[in-house]
Amino acid sequence: MPESTSIYFETVLDEVSKDIVGEPTLALVHSLLSLCTSAGNAIDHPCRDNAAQTLSAIPASDLVRIIEFITARFHLMNTAEQLSIANINHTREMAATATTPRRESIAEAVSIAHAAGLSAAQFASVLQTVDVGPTLTAHPTEARRRTVITRQVEIAGFARSLHDPRLTPAQRQSLDANIRASVSLLLLSDDVRARRLTVDDEARNGLFFLTNSIWQTVPRLASDVAAAVRAIYGQTQAKAPLWLNPSLLRYRSWIGGDRDGNPEVTHATTRATLTLLRTAAFDLWDRELAALEQELSISTRRITVLPDLLAAVERDRALWLPDSDTAAQRISEPFRLRLIQMRSRLRADPSYNSAALTADLELLRTTLQAASSPWLRNYAPLDDAIVRARVFGLNLATLDIRQHSAVHERAVAELLSVAGVTDRYESLSEPDRLELLRRELASRRPLVAHDSSLSPLTAEVLRTLEVVAEAVAAEPASIKSYVISMTHGVSDVLEVMLLMKERGLAAQGGSSVATPARMLHIVPLLETIDDLARGPALLHALLTEPVYRQHLGHLATQDSQEFSAANPISASAVSVPTLAQEVMLGYSDSNKDGGFLMANVALHDAQQSLGQVALELGVSLRFFHGRGGTVGRGGGRAGRAILAAPAAARSGRLRFTEQGEVISFRYALPEIAHRHLEQILNAAILAAMPAAPSTPAEAQTRTADPALASLIQQLAATSMQRYRGLIDDPHFWPWFVAASPIEHIGSLPIASRPVARGSGSSGFVFEQMRAIPWVFSWIQMRILAPGWFGLGAALASCSASELAGLRDRLPQSPYFSTILDNASQEMARARMPIAKRYAALGPHGGEIFAQLESEFATARNSLLALTGRTGLLDHAPVIAASIALRNPWTDVLNLIQIELLLRYRAAKEAGRPALRSAILASINGIAAAMQSTG
Repeated sequence: MPESTSIYFETVLDEVSKDIVGEPTLALVHSLLSLCTSAGNAIDHPCRDNAAQTLSAIPASDLVRIIEFITARFHLMNTAEQLSIANINHTREMAATATTPRRESIAEAVSIAHAAGLSAAQFASVLQTVDVGPTLTAHPTEARRRTVITRQVEIAGFARSLHDPRLTPAQRQSLDANIRASVSLLLLSDDVRARRLTVDDEARNGLFFLTNSIWQTVPRLASDVAAAVRAIYGQTQAKAPLWLNPSLLRYRSWIGGDRDGNPEVTHATTRATLTLLRTAAFDLWDRELAALEQELSISTRRITVLPDLLAAVERDRALWLPDSDTAAQRISEPFRLRLIQMRSRLRADPSYNSAALTADLELLRTTLQAASSPWLRNYAPLDDAIVRARVFGLNLATLDIRQHSAVHERAVAELLSVAGVTDRYESLSEPDRLELLRRELASRRPLVAHDSSLSPLTAEVLRTLEVVAEAVAAEPASIKSYVISMTHGVSDVLEVMLLMKERGLAAQGGSSVATPARMLHIVPLLETIDDLARGPALLHALLTEPVYRQHLGHLATQDSQEFSAANPISASAVSVPTLAQEVMLGYSDSNKDGGFLMANVALHDAQQSLGQVALELGVSLRFFHGRGGTVGRGGGRAGRAILAAPAAARSGRLRFTEQGEVISFRYALPEIAHRHLEQILNAAILAAMPAAPSTPAEAQTRTADPALASLIQQLAATSMQRYRGLIDDPHFWPWFVAASPIEHIGSLPIASRPVARGSGSSGFVFEQMRAIPWVFSWIQMRILAPGWFGLGAALASCSASELAGLRDRLPQSPYFSTILDNASQEMARARMPIAKRYAALGPHGGEIFAQLESEFATARNSLLALTGRTGLLDHAPVIAASIALRNPWTDVLNLIQIELLLRYRAAKEAGRPALRSAILASINGIAAAMQSTG
């Protein structure tokens, strides 16, 4: 897509807006834009003052029209940028060859493996260890309605077609008319939802991407692996379908399962979400199998078919082939008959699950390979279906359950009290709790009867586990993990085991009692700086806890059996079950707790230490990265982060959250979804290669330079001290609430989850405030402090010799280089002239802005000195150009928002609803401009 696409969209918007917005409004917008452009980067400039003064005299209804126009412009600009990215990706992919593969592609990973001396069999073993789990969440970071996203995708499709050189003039004119109509609809559609999203809404939003671009893209990745193996290792080495075993990635979801702090997520909504996922999967599979039925018209009158397929058709003839006319018509077409039977079972057979579907497809492939032309032995539509069966199954995405540790503690305390065990569980010390929990886990008796009268909290916890038990009995892949927020001790994990035992999801009475049909992985979530520091000791205690070690043993056997059943070709690779533990790392709360640099350093150090503990105890560790979309919440390029992880954390097995605007950016267009996933798989494959440490001693020798590590920890401590000095200042929180739009962000109907934990009347208390609205507010004010604040004080604390040493060592420290690059980008997106105007809205604004401005200047100067650059984004000129283009337009939106906040504060209660609606529109507009919320 040429660069002119953005100009074309702008022209179309201006032309269609003449009738919708009105020419006087358009002239006013361009006048305001001119003033903000003239003001440039100056902190104080009369042109910006003139723009603000002009806006102060405009009625709120007219301000809303300006907001709507500029917001639509940013939607189109964002679409044009996505098309440009897709076009660049295509051009580079076309230029790649087997000897010069494209950077960060799957072909590059295969090429590196080959160059490192790995044989085809060894590379197949590497692939068998790769297991990537993108996890969709409903975290409230997507301000756009699905209507707007759908319209953007529609416009992108028309624009892509418009640049086809084979178009006739009439076709080109028709596409242009379609784009103008879609842009008109975009302008005439509400940006802000009329009501807050429900969990069902969130689940359907997730389905939009799962059933479209993700469903389309995943098989292409498997084809990429196959093509790369053929090109680099040779045709003969690629005969075995190693790229299908295993499936490399599997999607997870928190939507409908994450109940931490969200009262809307109940056992009923979890059950409804599981049903929704399964129903959507059935619809997709019915179409997929119907297409294969049309394609696979192979007749036994032309070739001999393996008896296994004929026997399967005959075995199920009475059950799943009731239509005698169809059977008679297809009597010589066993492939079609089997596919008809599979479609019948989808809707009518509750026992038909992902494993059975995969087995049926495997039978078709085996028969096709044995009986048909060589050109059909790797028949792409059937191979694609098998990939989809392994990745999506009949549940589309595996649901996680997440709950706060305090909820489990209260539920266990009540159960123990009702059972007459103890009335003082919550006051027990950790050792005493563990002793009690071990005793109860070893007991065969349940604590309470199923019909016991319990508090709503405890009853809900147990009902949720009943839903889980029902779900995994029908479809093992539907739920696999239970995540514990704010895990502080081993008792937090054993409490969940005890609750699971009550509902048949954990072994009862130790090894002498049969293991339940399905068990869940329990995933501790380390969120605060203190939790990250204590994490290694916690993990060591957990992995040496006998009752938990036994639980891991049961899980290892269960997972090994599942892998062998689902991957018959690779089953021999898993001869001995391996103990495996997953640990989730919280990027958002650690940043909110300790600031940008400390969070990054603490997370990196925790991965190294946790990986070392697991290695010493013979347990395979998988990290689940709770990354947000913005740098302040762990955002950035996931592939680069995987390779920048410490040695002990690189295994090729990982999970990471995908949320809000990140989901819609990465998955709205299949081309961008493909590039996103191939970059992640490239990094995961490289991380899984044999260079990863295999012994504790080897891991120790590959740790970072101790002197560098010590200096970075010193910098992190200084950074956190500076950050805490800001937010712990008694003037800070009253200022933040008054200066930022946080009050209105809390009422923005973009998610079902509240903006704060706890049940306070307002929720606007720093300790309870969730990280997303915290970061969202800083972005709206154009300060973005969570992405850089404290870095200036840290770097300024270095002596000249320390700074020089740090500069020399940067090439050897990918993770610290990534930290600096991320900070540079966030600072380039910040806008101090606008920040000063927001600061003035709150008490002591002058003092607090002085701190922000001083820290920003120190960080900027130190970063440039350390990196040797003349500008913050010298290394990313395309991003720099985009920011420069967006700044004046975004400035107009900020000035409007500040004006509206002032009017809202001065208005009487009767006038506030209309002003609040206008403020919400401005929040949406700035979110579109910044391409991020929280």
